[in-house]
Amino acid sequence: MLVISQFAASANAQGVTSQELHAVRATTPPRVDGVLDDAAWAHEPYPLEPWVSYNPLRGEPEKQRTSVWIAYDNDAIYFAFRCFDDDPPKIRTTITRRDNAWNDDWIALSLDSTRAGQVAYHMFVNPSGIQMDALNTGNNEDSAPDWVWQSAGRVDADGYIVEIRLPLQSIRFHSGADVRMGVMFFRHSSRMGVSWSWPAMAPGEWVFDAHAPLVFDELHQPRVLEVIPSATISRNQAREAAQPWGAASSRGDLGASVKYGITSTIALDATVNPDFSQVESDAFQVEVNQRFPVFFDEKRPFFMEGLGLFNLAGTGGDSSMRTAVHTRRIVDPGAGVKLTGTAGRETFALLSASDTSLPGNRDKLFTIGRALRNYGNGQYIGALVTDTELGAAHNRVAAADVTFRHGPRFLWNAALLHSDTQHETGESTNGNGGQARATYSTRRLTLISHVEHFDRGFEMDTAFLNRVGVTRTWDYAEVQFYPTGQFAWIKRIAPMLWGTVSDDRIQGGTERQLMPGIRFNFVRQGYLRLDFDRGHETFAERRFRTGRLHADGGAQITRWLNVSGTLEQSPAIFYDPVDPFGGTQTNRSLSVEWQPSAKLAHRLSYDYVNFDRTAGDNVYSLHIVNLRNTYQFNPRFFLRGIAQFDSSKRRLLGDFLASYELAPGTVAHLGYGSVLESVERRPYIPTARALFFKVSYLAHL
Repeated sequence: MLVISQFAASANAQGVTSQELHAVRATTPPRVDGVLDDAAWAHEPYPLEPWVSYNPLRGEPEKQRTSVWIAYDNDAIYFAFRCFDDDPPKIRTTITRRDNAWNDDWIALSLDSTRAGQVAYHMFVNPSGIQMDALNTGNNEDSAPDWVWQSAGRVDADGYIVEIRLPLQSIRFHSGADVRMGVMFFRHSSRMGVSWSWPAMAPGEWVFDAHAPLVFDELHQPRVLEVIPSATISRNQAREAAQPWGAASSRGDLGASVKYGITSTIALDATVNPDFSQVESDAFQVEVNQRFPVFFDEKRPFFMEGLGLFNLAGTGGDSSMRTAVHTRRIVDPGAGVKLTGTAGRETFALLSASDTSLPGNRDKLFTIGRALRNYGNGQYIGALVTDTELGAAHNRVAAADVTFRHGPRFLWNAALLHSDTQHETGESTNGNGGQARATYSTRRLTLISHVEHFDRGFEMDTAFLNRVGVTRTWDYAEVQFYPTGQFAWIKRIAPMLWGTVSDDRIQGGTERQLMPGIRFNFVRQGYLRLDFDRGHETFAERRFRTGRLHADGGAQITRWLNVSGTLEQSPAIFYDPVDPFGGTQTNRSLSVEWQPSAKLAHRLSYDYVNFDRTAGDNVYSLHIVNLRNTYQFNPRFFLRGIAQFDSSKRRLLGDFLASYELAPGTVAHLGYGSVLESVERRPYIPTARALFFKVSYLAHL
């Protein structure tokens, strides 16, 4: 049976990746059991060659052979993978909870189901059938969203087999005849520390540049109507140190979420009285002497799905605006609605939610709209509008952004923003902001240049924005070398140079940094980075010398042990807004992931920070420890224990969770947490404790 277009042979011979894959209609749905004995797989696999590495370096041919089959029926799309391995006993696979097997071997696919070039479903499966999924929007891959799909895996004498069933209800696509999607495949080898893809991704490219056409003769979207009612019962107690426990408070909450498929490519989500209890607590971070706020990831399901659609071009951890829409600013939503979809080349999203956390029983209303027009290969023109309303006060921002590519090596993007703000005091302010970035990337050379500007009066309630009143540029250059022969265990050597210059009109001065460094990548997922940074920073109209001497690295020591760490010493600033001063800061960190068995996992992270005045006296020393222990009985049921310690707050957190997940949305949690504190150097005693039970059910109507 011929399942690939007739020009595939010549395309493979020429090394191009424009093959058109035709899915096979299955007369009998295959069983998802990790055994390739179904009629749907009784033909030759697609001739997908070559698979080429993309991480940690690009362009190496695949070391292990992979075969792929695709089938479909009226209910689902099916994928089967035969992953050959010349040493099966060294395959790493664990029984763990969803989205937690990234260090294992795995096979994966990226599916642009609407072929709009803006949103793709990424599905990863380890050899034991454990799922990991991520929603890719633009260049952002977010593993927080979960959707319903089935998978199975099995290790055998030739390697391992994975089967996937993707229900049509779980994805958006254009119904009808000759349905076209975009698809590509990935494979990761843990012991080699290398990931490959088909089709190949050239340097500077991402999935939307490389998707191959996937064709279905006829495919129709089933009606989508999902309801997830939830109920939470909690019991809390608190007390001051050395005082008797106060009366326990009990609370019961009912909530519901609804997803409705308006069309085959447009979906409406709504939630009423959502329960956003933190089943996943935030890991402790260093919060002492931070010039800018500490960033905590979004963990609430209603906001996480499709969140990347709201990203503006050029935002990220290396720019002043980390993200234009940080939904954790909606602290306690009472209700929310979200509309997402595609229409031809257009992708759009609308989010509206009320925040009930403000004192005085006042609600703050957040409304965010986003629209993108796709021009192929990850190129688009977009608009973003945000509005927050609180009584007579408001903050309104309009933004436009663009991302375009010139040839396979040069990418540029830009964003312009304008804000209009009315404060509760009656004062009005407005301001402009903008940023632009250009990237040139080949297998040998990477060049990036970024410039940004934000007026003093610019405000954006929805954003995670470190500072305004600043004009700043930074530039980065990296040259990459790929040793061979006796040094082939070194996969890549990359000398680099980074520099920044800025004018901070709020702090009244300039900032300059220059950082040369070098990066190494080794076998066993090993890496090492060394850099040396010197410059100055202005704070409170005073100039201070800053910089760092930095080293960080890590490696997969064995199949079950991964270790990484950081050493750093730097001239630094104590950010007292009235009387700042200079000193020397020392940072040490260690992270250990140990899995003594396929079901038991331990993760330990330790951070140490010390600050001494230039004169020599110690200002502070702090220790932060995060320990997570998980035992996974099967893919659905796990027990987890967490211990977290912060010496600066003299606080110890203990947290226990039992969780059973039948499917995404149908889950039961039982948790207990306790906070211990030390006051005035007294021994640690419990000051707060809580017990909760939460259950939710996903119903397809």
